[in-house]
Amino acid sequence: MSKVLITETVLRDAHQSLAATRMTTEEMVPILDEMDKVGYYSLEAWGGATFDSCLRFLHEDPWERLRTIKSHVKNTKLQMLFRGQNILGYRHYADDVVEYFVQKSIANGIDIIRIFDALNDARNLETAIKATIKEGGHVQAAISYTTSPFHTNEGFAQYAKQLEEMGANSICIKDMSGLLKPYEAYQLVKTIKNSVKVPVHLHCHYTAGLGSMTLLKAIEAGVDGVDTAISPLAMGTSHTPTEALVATLQKTPYDTGLDLAALDVIAKHFNKIRENYIASGLIDPKVLKVDVNALRYQVPGGMLSNLISQLKMAGKLDKLDEVLEEVANVRADAGFPPLVTPTSQIVGTQAVNNVLFNEDGRYSRVTKEFKGLVRGEYGRCPAAIDDDFKRKIIGDDDIIDYRPADKIAPEIDSLRERVEPYREQDEDLLSLALFEQVAIKFFEWRKQQKYKLDSNADPANGIHTI
Repeated sequence: MSKVLITETVLRDAHQSLAATRMTTEEMVPILDEMDKVGYYSLEAWGGATFDSCLRFLHEDPWERLRTIKSHVKNTKLQMLFRGQNILGYRHYADDVVEYFVQKSIANGIDIIRIFDALNDARNLETAIKATIKEGGHVQAAISYTTSPFHTNEGFAQYAKQLEEMGANSICIKDMSGLLKPYEAYQLVKTIKNSVKVPVHLHCHYTAGLGSMTLLKAIEAGVDGVDTAISPLAMGTSHTPTEALVATLQKTPYDTGLDLAALDVIAKHFNKIRENYIASGLIDPKVLKVDVNALRYQVPGGMLSNLISQLKMAGKLDKLDEVLEEVANVRADAGFPPLVTPTSQIVGTQAVNNVLFNEDGRYSRVTKEFKGLVRGEYGRCPAAIDDDFKRKIIGDDDIIDYRPADKIAPEIDSLRERVEPYREQDEDLLSLALFEQVAIKFFEWRKQQKYKLDSNADPANGIHTI
């Protein structure tokens, strides 16, 4: 028995789950120095959907966000979520882009890279793991947890062992949908701990109302670290409240050593932000409630908020329950993929299509991404997909049974050419690689802002003296 390590998620996953990843760097900065003093094992502060959201919605450079956070956080490890060969985007990228992204992430301040693949296809983690090791970062290889007739504790333990052999410094059980029940967590942690020698962490959402109990049983089983969220942005589709778990473990063999008074300072800061988000409608009440049906739907928090947003825009929010039912059906048709980015978006969007555009039956409108999932563009699905269903979705297209990135040509050289008209830093190439059109809009906006700030700028000839 030893003290439990706490990873605080409020700077990334908590607001991604509750507020569609809209927290700004400006909202983070005033509390970062205090967060650095608490004694957290790590702060999950980057990656996931934050990169896209910075560029697309917040007019922020995600690289500058990372550097800003690092300038305030001197004593605590910074952690990011990395989607293997998808990096932070929604398709597979060439190996040279993955390697360069890892290099720049660590150079700009990331210490721990939590690397996962939505399908638990280890082939899709190879390049990112090797690159992280090369750059001296900590590889936390993650298992995308899900339940289906094709998933077992023994299978997850075998995967964990494979990840350890590939070079993982620690293993994370990533329960993105809050599916892991307390006693099942106990058995799963025991099984994995018996299989690997490296530390094991648990990331578990609160969606179904089980989060705190699940973490406690995992801790009793010997899990080394857990993810939590400071209370104002906890629960619902987010995580177990940090303070509640810290209080629970005080004066036990698992005592985290964190001080509740110090945590209260952080909570007060984020409580003001929460109130603003609720007042503005950024946090929808639907994501704050416990939904035990999540155990059936397997919908993670970020996916639920996105589905709600899609249906609102279509004026069809009354169809939410029907869409959630259809998510389970689409997932079964597609070979039971765990629902986490990008598979959550792919399956979710297809479920919306099946409900809203079903005049000619289900799958009358199939997205390019869903075709890609069925074809094997994202890797190997956990279960075999019915041959008749495959042909219905992809016709006579070839099936991909190799590592998808093997057929992706190097991309860096062409990216250097495309980014040159906009480039202000080396990292701009990577922003362009992941989200080209969104990044270009951001680059153009950034240029306009600099002209506005520079009284000596001459927009007519494009010369400025900054």
